[in-house]
Order: sequence, then C-alpha cells, then structure tokens
Amino acid sequence: MNRGFYLVIIAQTLSSLADNALFIAAIALIQQLSGPVWMTPVIKWWVAAGFVLLAPIVGAIADSYPKGRVMFATNALKVAGCLLMFCYSIFGLSSAGQIALVCGAYAIVGMGAAAYSPAKYGIVTEMLPPRLLVIGNSWMEGMTVCSIIMGSVIGGILIAPGVSDWVLSIHLLRGLIHTPAEGAILMIGFLYAGASIMNLLIPDTHITYPVQSKNPFQLIQAFKGYVRILWADRLGQISLAVTTLFWGAGATLQLIVIEWGRQHLGYRLDQASILMGVAAIGTIMGAALAAKVPLTASLRVLPVGVMMGLVVLAMPFIHDTWVVYSLLLVIGGLSGFFVVPMNALLQHRGYVLLTAGHSIAVQNFNEQLNILLMVTLYTLMLWLEIPINTIVILFGASVAVLMLAVMLWNRNNIRRHPDLLDEIGQDGHGRALGQT
Repeated sequence: MNRGFYLVIIAQTLSSLADNALFIAAIALIQQLSGPVWMTPVIKWWVAAGFVLLAPIVGAIADSYPKGRVMFATNALKVAGCLLMFCYSIFGLSSAGQIALVCGAYAIVGMGAAAYSPAKYGIVTEMLPPRLLVIGNSWMEGMTVCSIIMGSVIGGILIAPGVSDWVLSIHLLRGLIHTPAEGAILMIGFLYAGASIMNLLIPDTHITYPVQSKNPFQLIQAFKGYVRILWADRLGQISLAVTTLFWGAGATLQLIVIEWGRQHLGYRLDQASILMGVAAIGTIMGAALAAKVPLTASLRVLPVGVMMGLVVLAMPFIHDTWVVYSLLLVIGGLSGFFVVPMNALLQHRGYVLLTAGHSIAVQNFNEQLNILLMVTLYTLMLWLEIPINTIVILFGASVAVLMLAVMLWNRNNIRRHPDLLDEIGQDGHGRALGQT
C-alpha cells in the first residue's frame, strides 16, 4: 500500500464521517419541524435519487479528470448542501416549506456523494494491483463502516441534551445557532472542509482513459451499454446482484433500526444512533475477516447473506440491552464478511470489462435504484402504520429469500458453464492476475 492510498482512505473516512453525522442531524431537524415519522426515510430517498439520476455522467467525470480533484469538487458540493440546510430558517418559509428545503439541501449532498463515489473507488483500482484489491477494499469498506459508526455516534452526541446545550452556550456561536440540529450541522461542515483538504493532497495516478463525451444523451446511451455489459457477464451479474441487494437492505436496515429503537426499545434519536454504530462495528469485524478471502474464493461467501437475513428475524423478540448489542454485532459481522469479497469481484470484473469510473457508476446506479425501491416500500409501510416488528420480520425474510435466489442463480451459471470459476482472477484475455 502506498502513501496515496492512505490519503484516499483518510479523505474518504472524513467525508463519510460527515455524511453519516449529517443524516442524524437532518432527522433531528425534521423532528424539530414536526415532520411526520415517514419523512425520515424520505431523506435517504433523496440521496439515492441523486445517485440514480447522475449515474450516466459521474463515471465519465471520474474518468476525465484526476480523481483526487474530482473528490475535492464533490466534497465542495456537499459543503454547499450542508450550508443550505443550515440556512433553512432565513427564507421566511412555512414549516412545510422548511422541511422541503431541508430535503432539497440533503439532495444536493446526495449529488455530491454520487459524483464522489466513482472517483474514490476508481482511484483505489488505479493505485493497487489486482492481487491487492480485496485487501484494499477491506480497508476502504472497513474505514467507511468505521466512519459510519463514528458519524452516527457523533451525530447523536451533537444533538444529545448535554452536548447540544454546551454548543448553544458558546459565546462565538450565539445568534448563529438556535437549536441542537443547527449546531450539529455547523460542526459537520468543518468535517467536510477537512476532507476537502485531504483530497487536494492525493497524488495523480497519471492513468488516462479515452476522451469522454460531453453530450448527456450520448452518455446515457453509452451508460445503458455499460449496464448491459456487467449484467451479461456471468460473474459480474452475481456480484452486482449481491451488492445491489446488500446496499438496498443496508440503507433500509439503518432506517429500521432507528424506528425499531424508538418503538420497541423506547430510545431517543441520539440513543438509537448508537444502535447503528454497534451494527457498524460488527461490519468492520466482518470486513476484516473477509480480507483473508482470496478473490478466487469470493463466491463461496454467498450463504452468509442468507444467514444475515435469518438473524434479523430475532430482533422483535429481544429487549435486553446487551442482547440487542450482541445481535446487531452479529448482523453487522455477517454483512461485512459477505459484501467485501463480492465488492472486490465486481470491481475487478468492471475494471476488466469497462473502466474504473464507469464500472463504479453502474454499480452505484443499481445499488441506489434498489435503495429507492426498498426505502419507498419502507416509507409506505410507515405511512400505513404497520408495526415496526412486522416490518422487521418482512425485511429479514425478504433478504434471506432473495439471497437464496442469487445462490441458485449462481449455481445454475456454474452448471451451464463449468469453467466459469476459472475466469475469476483473469484479466479478460485469459491471463491470470499478475501475468504479463
């Protein structure tokens, strides 16, 4: 691992830390404005919408410029969204108008995240040889999940009664912030600024790609072709299906845990944010163990995804704090262990078949499209006032069944093409990784 890789990891950690803290702060702001319960998943929906709408162009952007500079520009867009969210009260809007402005500001942050993602993953693919991709992805996913833990916890701490009272009492901030959510958003803006500084230090890899079209219609047509290429590849389609399901389920589970903590355990938002952090700790542990799984053995972790869905089914039956924490650690550990090898396999196949930026854009498009679908279904269930424990059972069962379907799909591919597994770890021309 070189110095540039570690700079990418630090920049990504700070940016992701801010993203997850801002999510908690945005929920607190919606609650402050007396928004309905179903508005919480709508915030997540706007971020996913940004990924889906921008997917055809962000890959071209990531492959047209040095990726460190792309990461800097997209972090600046996140700062703009954060500032707009902070200014929700100065436009004389009604409560409904202020909620709409908060959602719009968060959508801008989502647009920044959408353009940031192909650059951060693409530059890892450029910096590391294929034999180090699983380890590199383990670092990336592990530190990203670590930032989810810390971001969720920091977001919860910033809105907690004791800390928020202290922030509001700071003399320099008097007149600038008036509520715990405003104080949290202001502090989070500094995290984005720190990530931007780190982005500027990332060295250029000097890897160039063919000149990218600037015509959006041509980009959309080309993007459709990229999507078809990855879904047609028998290795790409399995890894893409798994990561698509994982990230849709992960985003929904994050929302479910917050509401489950409120309804089932009687937790405040700052307390429920700790539950998200506990699950993320488990994901780090699982991701660390997954670093030992070679790329050629990546498909063997598929049954772990079924196990994760089944373990979720136990959530409605537990109340004791340490049992809750233990179960969430197990859920996180299982998810981290099976997604890291799948992510590495998908990135390798995408790099072989497409380019680093375009392959990540296709991955994000599918994952965020599934997030849109699953979060929409979750929002609808909240709107219909379905009990949260019923939602948990439906969620866990669905994940288990869908992962089982993917396993059968993969088994059918191998039965029809016995040499399929030999393609893992080859460079697209039949050569093994590292062969010249």
